[in-house]
Amino acid sequence: MYQFKIPQKKFQISGVSFGGSPGERPTVMVGSIFYAKHKIVRDIAKGEFDRTEAEKQVNLQKELSDKTGLPCALDVIASTPLAMERFLRFSADVFDGPLFMDGSTDDVRAAGAELASQWGLSNRIIYNSVTPDSKDSELDKIRATSTENCVILAYASTSFTSQGRIKAVNELIPKLEQRGVTRTLIDTCVIDIPSLGSASRALFEIKQSLGLPVGNGSHNAISTWRGREKKFGFESKRPAVAAAAAITAAVGGDYCLYGPLHTAPDVFPVVAMVNAAQEQLGLEDGVKPNRALPLFKIG
Repeated sequence: MYQFKIPQKKFQISGVSFGGSPGERPTVMVGSIFYAKHKIVRDIAKGEFDRTEAEKQVNLQKELSDKTGLPCALDVIASTPLAMERFLRFSADVFDGPLFMDGSTDDVRAAGAELASQWGLSNRIIYNSVTPDSKDSELDKIRATSTENCVILAYASTSFTSQGRIKAVNELIPKLEQRGVTRTLIDTCVIDIPSLGSASRALFEIKQSLGLPVGNGSHNAISTWRGREKKFGFESKRPAVAAAAAITAAVGGDYCLYGPLHTAPDVFPVVAMVNAAQEQLGLEDGVKPNRALPLFKIG
């Protein structure tokens, strides 16, 4: 099993544990809702959507979480402050787990942080995300709203390599700590198939050096894959999305942004299978059996 040089940090956010070593804990699965072109969204600027279908998709993820033993969270995406208000309120009402607050601009994210503070949800919100290009004004807003959970997107435009990603993380951590962020998650930034390789290496190395919870948006590798459908057909997308998520889990990912909620049936069983294999190694290395983990749930 994976032997990391330093102890792995574990954070509890809204009842879900982020961090640890593969074989001892399952991968947290994060499904996206209200993204661009999501069919349930009627007006993306005003935040109008089909509530019945939205709740159905949220419940689908929860059902698969229960079946597989993989914890889950929502990635709530908005492009305007008004949409953020409506999307975030709905998500908090129908789902009791962690909410990645994913705004398209710093103004939208700031609006979401303010709302979460007003609603008493700051402990459930995971600010998604800050980068080396984030302005001090945005970081100060994080402090002003008492936001405790934050994702660092390890995007380094000048060095888009695994080492560039690690450097970006090391530069941002002290800035967030100065502003009261006590639980930092790292996203090693996947934008296409080649970057999935660099992101996977950075994921493992960040866990080795910092011990922080690390994951990524593996589905981006597939959504930007030009020529896939022409060469391999539309049906190639589903196994490709599942395989990308499996890669993140296999290299030790603590969480995985796997893409749209409706793809959960394709992704959950595959990641649970990977986790089960890792958990068997854990048992062989003396980890105490845990009947709530995928190894004991999917058979």
